[in-house]
Formats: sequence, structure tokens, C-alpha cells
Amino acid sequence: MIKIAKKNGASDAIFAQLVNFAKKDIDEVLASLGTDRDGLTVEEAEERLEMYGLNEVAHEKPAPWYVQLVKAFINPFIGILVFLAIVSYITDVLFTAPQDRDWSTIIIISIMVLVSGLLRFVQEYRSNIEAEKLKAMVHTTAAVKRKETGVKEIKMEEIVPGDIIHLAAGDMVPADLRVITSKDLFINQATLTGESEPVEKYPNLKEEKRKAESLSISDLENICFMGTSVVSGSAIGVVISTGERTYFGSMAKTLVGQRAMTSFEKGIDNVSRLLIKFMAAMFPVVFIVNGLTKGNWLDALLFALAVAVGLTPEMLPMIVTTNLAKGAVAMAKHKTIVKRLDAIQNFGAMDILCTDKTGTLTLNKIVLEKHLDIHGNEDDRVLRHAFLNSYYQTGLRNLLDIAILEYGEEKGMKGSELEKIYKKVDEIPFDFVRRRMSVVLESENGVGGKKRQLVTKGAVEEMLSICDWVEYKGEVVPLTEEIKEEALEMVRKLNEDGMRVLAVAQKNEVPPEGVFSVADESKMVLMGFLAFLDPPKETAPHAIKALKEHGVEVKILTGDNEIVTKKVCKEVGIPVQNVLLGEEIENMTDDELAEIAERTTIFAKLTPMQKARIIKALRTKGHVVGFLGDGINDAPAMREADVAISVDNAVDIAKESADIILLEKSLMVLEEGVVEGRKIFGNIMKYIAITASSNFGNVFSVLVASAFLPFLPMAPLQLLFLNLTYDLSMASIPWDRMDKEYIEKPRKWDAANIGHFMIWFGPTSSIFDITTYALMFFVVGPMVIGGSYFLLPAELKAQFVSLFQTGWFVESLWTQTMVVHMLRTEKVPFIQSMPAWPLFLFTMTAILVGTVVPFTTFGAQLGMRPLPLTYFGIVLIPTILAYLTLAQYVKTRFIKRFGTLL
Repeated sequence: MIKIAKKNGASDAIFAQLVNFAKKDIDEVLASLGTDRDGLTVEEAEERLEMYGLNEVAHEKPAPWYVQLVKAFINPFIGILVFLAIVSYITDVLFTAPQDRDWSTIIIISIMVLVSGLLRFVQEYRSNIEAEKLKAMVHTTAAVKRKETGVKEIKMEEIVPGDIIHLAAGDMVPADLRVITSKDLFINQATLTGESEPVEKYPNLKEEKRKAESLSISDLENICFMGTSVVSGSAIGVVISTGERTYFGSMAKTLVGQRAMTSFEKGIDNVSRLLIKFMAAMFPVVFIVNGLTKGNWLDALLFALAVAVGLTPEMLPMIVTTNLAKGAVAMAKHKTIVKRLDAIQNFGAMDILCTDKTGTLTLNKIVLEKHLDIHGNEDDRVLRHAFLNSYYQTGLRNLLDIAILEYGEEKGMKGSELEKIYKKVDEIPFDFVRRRMSVVLESENGVGGKKRQLVTKGAVEEMLSICDWVEYKGEVVPLTEEIKEEALEMVRKLNEDGMRVLAVAQKNEVPPEGVFSVADESKMVLMGFLAFLDPPKETAPHAIKALKEHGVEVKILTGDNEIVTKKVCKEVGIPVQNVLLGEEIENMTDDELAEIAERTTIFAKLTPMQKARIIKALRTKGHVVGFLGDGINDAPAMREADVAISVDNAVDIAKESADIILLEKSLMVLEEGVVEGRKIFGNIMKYIAITASSNFGNVFSVLVASAFLPFLPMAPLQLLFLNLTYDLSMASIPWDRMDKEYIEKPRKWDAANIGHFMIWFGPTSSIFDITTYALMFFVVGPMVIGGSYFLLPAELKAQFVSLFQTGWFVESLWTQTMVVHMLRTEKVPFIQSMPAWPLFLFTMTAILVGTVVPFTTFGAQLGMRPLPLTYFGIVLIPTILAYLTLAQYVKTRFIKRFGTLL
């Protein structure tokens, strides 16, 4: 067996190997790969899978658990805790007499490190596992021939070198293949070469290329590359290499690169940067001011570090990941699989949904209702020729072909019987520009010779353009304008009844050549028409209404004609504002299209590239556009959309391009997904806005304390414990519920609104921090300790500081945690809008723990002391009530000013 390039081999070594395979005879290739045209045995395939590994490229694999565990402990919060532990070890253990050594601070810090790191790891690991499980529900498969099983669909990951692959239109090429046989095989290899036009592949290289010393990737006409897709035609090939040993695998990181950041990712990135800038600016200020005013530079450094940690959104990645993963699991229950987690936000922000009508508005159960001659009479010859065309074609069999074959079989036509009469010579595959396909058949002519005929079926206008003759009243006569008009009138009536119509034509004067092209589709004889019915779904009107109520406008992008589409739209309750045809779009500039696309409901007779242009035009107008597609012709539009949606039974290339996959092609499923997307986005926005404003407020509070207090307002370890307690309570945010009013409208990322939120609500909390300082310093402290701070001896001063710090710790935790309930809703909390029980339970537990800790030995180790009852009556209760009242008032003013809270 030939040596396959090593996993870490450079891409040029892999390319050299492909050139080598391209130049060899196919029998030599099969022998060197230790296989034959019947494929490997199952046992051989298993051995090779063990040897070469799964057929996947590195960027698709999630990081192993131990890497995720280490990453969970790498953040500023834990870094500063470790630094504090080292300082504590030096001051309390290393340079201390054995009898005075104190390990308690180090133990407390170790517990905080473990709790923080493990919580983050468990949440993110579980989220990743859930996401991977969901992805695993949607498989891309390939048709593989093996000795015992014959041709069978298997998962792409299980393909091994030496496997025999059958390719058809719409397939993803699962590995690097050498073509054995092909029929009009056109491959889109834009992912590798950037060529927008599909290239044809053949079983053998041309002689001059075989002899050439150096070849480029475009010269390898008998090699199909992993990651490319079949546009039309069919082929059989043998797998040369899989996974990272493929040309695509070796270049995957540079080819795929970084996907453009979504508005959501940019927004989170901006907020994180803003808070980190705050932290970077605050650290030196707090350090220098405290060092100068308090005289203890080590304490000042530790306090400044603790403040910096308080401003660092270290829980943000965990909250976002948990939220998205939880949302993905919830969406899976609604038959929606999320392939890319961050697409959920775009799903919720979507305000225009573009979709084809087939299968979404209609049942996708296409039935052949009529087979008519030019006068509208039933004609079995029309059906027979349509049956021959569908039976002998090797491209992608669509629903219309299946309907023809099923109806033909009901009428007694059998493919096996026809094969005795007709032999297929060639075919001209379907494409989305010509919108027709042809087969060339050969049969006995009754006098010992052979007769050839070309049979074509396709869209009515495109078929009329290639017909010069027509079967009219039993004779073949020239196709005049009058007859054409008569035919079109009949087609129009069928369309108005909601039927899709195809035309059938044939010609007998076919040259004896072996290979045929589009040029042969000319001077044909029009035989008649096929009329298909695809009834509307009963659920479609309700789904359209629900989407409209949630601010999502539905636009129809179809290759079908506008009359049928209008009829379907009317039946499902889509008001048709304007209709635009593909030929009209062709003559428009991008700006003109953008202008008219907004007020157009139906786009008909479209090519794949026109669909993509429409999506792009709508996006330039500031819309978040979703596209629901399942065919080869949908892939360009799906790549252009903000959120690409496909269905489980779509062609490989559509599933590959999708961010979200529906297990059922239904707008009801889609609408449920949109609502879920908005809930997730809302909960993430809650955490970001509340935490950012809370941290912004703390900046003011700390600056005031640093300037006016003769001691630190809170010990560094207390500040870190406060931060940890608050963050743990916030871990329940993903489980909170959103108000009904919030999810009624599409929600986009709004960085400006977060800025306003910080400026309005941050200083509001600082007011009450400052009143707490005053009450603790001038009232509670002197009352409990027995005098003003400045008049006390050193020992009592230490007690005064401990009492002050404990008082601010408890007040700060209460205000920070309770305000979450005020700001999580635009309504009056607990009266008009209740939080979900996990959030209520976690926040109340955090408050309880924070209030009880000063009375425990753990609190004493943190430098706290029990608070007197007077503290609760003079400081805590009045402060909380006043703060929450003011926060509610500021909230109503904020909503009035900016129109929304989050």
C-alpha cells in the first residue's frame, strides 16, 4: 500500500502526492491504495480508521477537557488571588516564627481559587458538551461502496483512504478523491482556488498535463478536493487521503481563518475592553492615592489589585457561554439545532426572514396532477417522455422528478422495462440559469437501425426559447406567436390555480456524436406540459402571523414564477406589497436593488447569485436578515445572510453553510427559535449592563474613599470575597425569564445604550456607598467603638477599621445584588415581574451568606467583626430602601429618555 503523507506534512508535500496520483492510471492508483472498484471490506475499513484516525480537520475539534480546566483558572481574578496567597505566605509563614505561623489566609484564598475556577470549568465544559451533542445530531454523510454492504450512506468522519465514493449534485466532497468515472461532473472549488465558476472534472488528465513538470491546483482535473462541493453531474472516485492529510486539511487554518466577528461578539469585546481600560486607569490612581494617604504601600498595592479585579468582567465569558449553551439546549427541544452558538443572538435580532415557499409555506409533498398536450388534453406521450427524462438523469433528483416517477409507476411505467428499449447516450445536466435538463436516448428504429432522440424538460419560458416546432392537432407544425400565446394562456390558468408547470419537448434529428452540449438544445418540438400541486401547510398562516407579531417580515425568494407564488402567499396570509423578477434585478445597480428590496414581498424566477444579491442589499439597509434554504442553489445566499438556516434533510452544501438547522421545515419551529434567541440575548444584556454599571459605580466609591478616608474602605481579601459572592449569584442569570414585551421586537446589540446605562445607574449606587461611609465613620463606628476614629488608641482604631470595612462589605453586597432585581425588568419587580426561581434563590443565598459571614470564624479570618443591631436599623435597611426606590425612579426616567432599558 502507498504511504499516505504524514499528518504534520506540509501542504506542498500533500500537493506533490496529489499530482503523483493524478498522473497515474486508475488501476495503478487503486492498486497502490490497496483497493478495487468494489471498495474495501468492512474489516479493512475499520483497520484503516484505526491507522489514519477520523476524517476531520483540527479546527473542528473541541479542546480536550484538561485544556479547558487549565483555561478556567487563567483569568485576572485568580491571578490576583494567587498573588495575594504568595504575599500572605511570605508575610505570615516564611518570615514568621514557627509558633506564630498563620496559614488561614492561604487556605481561604485556595478555597476561593478552587470555587471560582471549578465553577467556571464545570459550566463551560457542560456547555461545550451540550453544544457538541447538538452538533452530533446533524450528520453530513457520503455514499460509500464497500464489499459487504454495497453503496451505503455513512458518516463523513468514518471514511478512510481506499474507500470508493459515489458523488451526486449537492454533495460535499468528503476527502481528496481521484475520479474513476464521471458524467458532466462540475465542482465548485471556490473555497480552495477562489474561482467563482464551477470546474468540470474528468477521469483522466490530458496528455500534455500528464507530461508537464509542474502543475497548479486548477490543473488537477481528475482530483476532487475535500471541502469542495458538487454543482451538477455525478461521479465515482477513490479516496486518496482524509482529514488533515488532505489538501484542505493542511491549509484549513489559513483557508478558514477567523470568521468575521458578529455584532454580538464585537459588542461583548467592546464592553470587556472598556472595563479593562477602567481597570488599567484605576489601578495606578487607587494605588498612589492610598499609598500617599495611608502610608502602607503593600496594603495599597493589594487593595488596588483587588479593585482592579472587581472591575474585571472575569465571569462574562462563562455567563455568555452558559447562556448560549442553555439556549441551544432549549432550542433543541423545539426541534432547532444550533451549529454556531453565537448565531443565536442574530436569530433573535432577525427582522427579515427570506425563504423559498416550497416546504416552508407548502407541504413539500409535490404531486403530478396533469400531463397535458398543447390544447390542455391529457396525453400519455407527454408523461412517457417526462418519465424517460427523469429516470435517466444522474444529477440531483428534485421533488418534481420524484413526483413524475411515482405518477409514471402508478400508470404502469417501469424503468426496468424501458431499459430494454432505450439506452442512454448522454445527458445535459440541469443548471439554475438554463432551468432545464436533457437526456439523449437511443432505441431501435424498427428497420434494423438505431434512432436517437433528445428529451428535454424545464421551466416554461426557457423551454419555449429553444422550441421551433410544436405538436399541434396531431401534426408537427412551426411554433408561431399565436400558438405560443395559446400555450402561455393555458399555463397562466394552471398557475392561477396554484400549480407549478414544466414543459416537455423532444427532437429526433440528433447527430451521432458521443458528447452533447447546451448548443444541442435547439430547434426542438414542444410536446406539452406537466402541472404539479404543492398544497399550503395548515400551520403556515398561524406561523406567518406569529412572526409578524414578533417583528419579523417574511419575504419569498423563489426560482418559481410569480403567479403561483402570489396564490400561495394569498392562501397563507402574506400581504404582497410588490413583486420583482430575476430579469428585472439583472438590470439594477446594488443601490437600486437595496431601495426596492425593502418594499418587495415576492422575488421570483431567481438565479442563486440573485438570491445572494437580494440578501446583501437588505443587509446594507441595516436589516438583520435570516435565510432559510435547503438546495444547492441556496448556498451563496446562506453565506451572505446574518443567520443561515437549513433543514436536516437538505443537501450537504446547504447544511454545511447553515448556522442553525431545523429538524422540521416549519415556520412554527422557526418562530419558537426566534423567541428563544431573544430570551438568551436579553439575559446576556442584563448581566453586561448591570455588572458594567455596578463596576462603574464602584469606581466612584473607591475614589472617594481613597481621597477622604484615613484607612482602606475594605480589606483586599474582603473585596475579593465580595466579588466572588456576587459573581456566583450572577451565574444563575441564564435561567432568568424575560418580560413578554421584550421578546416581541427584534433586539440588536446597542453599545451606546450600555454606555448610557453605566452613566445613569453607576453614580446612583455611589451615592449610597458614600452615605454608608459617612454613617459608618461618624455614627455607627463612634457609637460601637466608643469615640471618633482620630481620638482612639491604635488597638481600638484597628477595631474601628474592621467594623467600618464589615459594614461597607455587607451594604455593598446587598445593594449590588438587590439592584439586579430592579434592573432585570422594565416593570415593577416582584409585583409586575417575578424573577425565575434560580436567580431569586442564588441572589438571596448570596445576601444571606454575606450578612452571616461577619459573625463566623471565617469572617474573622477575613478581618471582619460582628455587626451591631444598630447598623441594620441606621445603615442597612434605610440605605437599601432608599437605593431601590431611587433606582426604580431613575429606571422610569431612563426608559422615557431612551425608549428601552436593555
